[in-house]
Order: sequence, then C-alpha cells, then structure tokens
Amino acid sequence: MAFDQILAAGLLLLVTLQRLTELMIASRNTRALLARGAYEVGRGHYPAIVFLHAAWLVVLWIFLFLGLTQFQLWFAIAYLAVLLLRVWAVASLGRYWTTRVIVVPDAPLVRTGPYRYMRHPNYLAVLLEIALLPLALGSWALALGFSLVNAILLAWRIKVEEATLGDRR
Repeated sequence: MAFDQILAAGLLLLVTLQRLTELMIASRNTRALLARGAYEVGRGHYPAIVFLHAAWLVVLWIFLFLGLTQFQLWFAIAYLAVLLLRVWAVASLGRYWTTRVIVVPDAPLVRTGPYRYMRHPNYLAVLLEIALLPLALGSWALALGFSLVNAILLAWRIKVEEATLGDRR
C-alpha cells in the first residue's frame, strides 16, 4: 500500500470512528432527553440522513479498497479544521446534542460557543465535511454528488428545526 493510501485509510478510519462515537453519544443524549419529557419532531427526514452518511462512508471505503483514491493533503487539513468546528458545536450543545431533532419544552436555546455567531454551526460543518472528505481522497464527483443530496436533506432538516424552535428565537 502506497503512503498516500495509508494516509487516506487513516483519515477514513478517524472519520468512521468519530461518526460511530457520535452515534453513541447522540443515542445516550436522546434517551436521557426523552426520559425528561422531550419529544422528537421531523422523523421523516432522519432515515434519509442516516442512509446518506452511511453511504458516504461506505462508498469512500470502497473507493479506497479499489485504489481509486488519491490523497490530497490540503483538503484533508481543511477537513480536520472543519472537524474542530463540529466538535466545538457538539460540545457547546452538550447533553442537548443528538442526531435527531429533539425538543426539550421550556429549555433555552444554546447561545454559547459557535452558536453565539450563527444558528447552525454544526450543519455548516457537516455540509463542509461531506464535500471535503471525498476531495481529500481525490474525488470531485463524489464530493459533488453527496454534497447535493446532503444540501437538500439539511435544508429539510433546518426547515423542521426552525419551525419547531422559531418561537424561541
């Protein structure tokens, strides 16, 4: 295996482990919030988002195993920088962060961390990550395809979230 393939595999492994860890955290937070009287809204988009993210990683792993990747250092660095934004956003939401739209009645909106500056920093990070990881592996076509689908799903999710939380803003 060439050195750039090792770097690509390392980056993909990091992202895969990060996403699996996030799913565990989100599941724990979701259960705790629902136990406290929270409720979920917008379930319709959730399976599509899960499918998109799973397909994104699976396709990138397939490209790696088929030798169709070409590691691009600057895109990898950009991906890691965006990952820091995402970690900051998730940490700022703390126990309220989930992969679903969970509403906690009477809970104030989080306005710390990157949420001081924008409404949806986590979604901005996800939007960039979906594009940057395929670019870091040398695939403009995958970056474009997954980014288009992701943008549509995120627009749907943000619409659900804004409709639900709009009266708190």
